[in-house]
Formats: sequence, structure tokens, C-alpha cells
Amino acid sequence: MRALQIAATGMSAQQMRVEVVSNNLANMSTTGYNTRRAEFADLHYQQAARPGAINATDGTVLPTGVQLGLGVRPSSVTIMTGQGTISQTGNDLDIAIEGNGYIEVTLPSGGSAFTRDGGLKRSPDGVIVTSDGYEVAPGITIPTDTRSLTINANGEVYAYFNGDATPQLLGQITLAGFVNPNGLEAIGSNLFLETGASGPPTVGAPGEDGLGTLRQGYLEESTVDPVFEITELIEAQRGYELNAKVIAAADQILGATVQVR
Repeated sequence: MRALQIAATGMSAQQMRVEVVSNNLANMSTTGYNTRRAEFADLHYQQAARPGAINATDGTVLPTGVQLGLGVRPSSVTIMTGQGTISQTGNDLDIAIEGNGYIEVTLPSGGSAFTRDGGLKRSPDGVIVTSDGYEVAPGITIPTDTRSLTINANGEVYAYFNGDATPQLLGQITLAGFVNPNGLEAIGSNLFLETGASGPPTVGAPGEDGLGTLRQGYLEESTVDPVFEITELIEAQRGYELNAKVIAAADQILGATVQVR
């Protein structure tokens, strides 16, 4: 009775689908969050009669054969990379990426991580950091007597001081691009790590080499569509119920078999 095991894989798949949907809905207000999609593939097949096998002495060939599927398995959880809606905040250190690219930050270990969350802050030492205190590459320090700050589309950071009409260039925020952004490893806190699947980062100035530009005073909203996610949730729930009914039907068949005298 393969139906029990097959339906069990179906229930596990729909459960995983619900978990992905719930994570999307939980992050519908997370800055720079990209929707995830659970993807599945069928399991291997038991070949009771292979297509193309010779079926008789006269050389007749089976046109289709008998291939019995053994269920479903998760194949990937894909990040649906795309541009989120840009919302205005008015904060000098809020920047939204319009186009491709990630902001590079330095972790306490000395390694690099990447994010699209442009809600930047100023550390007690005046260094531009993320909300978790990670330094934004290449490392820009804002003087204590800065009156206002300007970040242009190319990532150049200018400081204005009292009594001086000419701004001072403090540095330039760079962006990192990847051949396969879906291959990045999510580690939480809106951060990603480079992997062998993503390829090495291509770091450059915003607006160059296919990288996006920056917009000061704005943040990129989550790409989660609540209506679509609720539809996915309903479909997953119905799929789970159908697989549960298959298990119940298989149980009844086994019960009838046991009662045969």
C-alpha cells in the first residue's frame, strides 16, 4: 500500500508550503524583504514496465509503460528577487536601492554580509552602521559637528557644517552585485552571506556595472503581497486535507483487507 507513504510526502510538502507562507506574512512589514516561494519536485518512479520495452516475440514495443510515482519532495525555497515599493521617510541615513545590488556590511568576525535594508544609523563613534550595529562598507565616519548629511544617487556622502556653504565629501557607499542572488544564504537580520551558488560579489559604485542607484530619505518596503499569500495558504490547506483523505481511504482499504476471511 504505497498510498500511505505517498500521501504522507504530500502532507509534509503542504506543511512546508504553509511554513513558507507564514514566514512571508510575518515579514510583510520588514524593510527590503523579498518574498519566498516553496518549490517541489516529484520523487523517483518505480518502473513496473519501462516505456519502450519489448512486449512480445514479434517485437511490439510498449508505448507508455507502467511508471508508479512515489510522492513529492521539496526542491527549493526560492527568493523572488524584485524591487519593493519605495516609501519616503525623510531620515538622512535612510537609503533605498533602486535596481540591483546589496549594501555590504562588516560582521564582528571580520567577514562580509549583504543587505537591502537601507535603514542606516550612526554609531557612538559617528560610523555609519546598520540597525544591528554592523559597519557599512567601506567605513564612513560622520564628524560630530555635522549640521546635515546628503547621500546622492551614486552613494557619495557629503557633510554640511555650520558657517561653511561647501559640503565635505566623507566617502562613497558601494553596492555589491551577484550573478545568482538566489544563491545567497539568509542568516536573519535582513543579512545574506556569499555562497558558492551565488558567486563572488562584484563591488562597485551605485549606477555602474548594472548596479542600482541610491535614494536618500526613502526605504524599500517588503515585496510580500498579502492577498496572494492568503490564496497560497488556502491552496496549501486544501492540499493538506486532500492528502489526509487519501491516508484515510488507504487505511479503510487496509482494514477491509484485514477483515477478509
